[in-house]
Amino acid sequence: MAEVRAGVDQVDRELIALLRRRFDYMDAAARIKPARGHVRDEDRKAQVIANAADHAAATGLPAEAIAQLWDALVEASIAYELKAFDRRVTGS
Repeated sequence: MAEVRAGVDQVDRELIALLRRRFDYMDAAARIKPARGHVRDEDRKAQVIANAADHAAATGLPAEAIAQLWDALVEASIAYELKAFDRRVTGS
């Protein structure tokens, strides 16, 4: 069991590194978008979640569970990007 847990812990570290990369893109988007209202894009959100669910299903993962995870991820990404946008605008 210790080996399995160590493997899960390693995968979690890898996921965090990938999330860091994803959030770096949110920083880039916050620099590019001309207005705060452009941060939230419901059509893009739906597309990202559908893409993740489809890819999950194709790899044998439960699409609905992945869609729920991705919904939370996209919402967290939007919140992060809004803060990054506000920092850019206010200079703090």
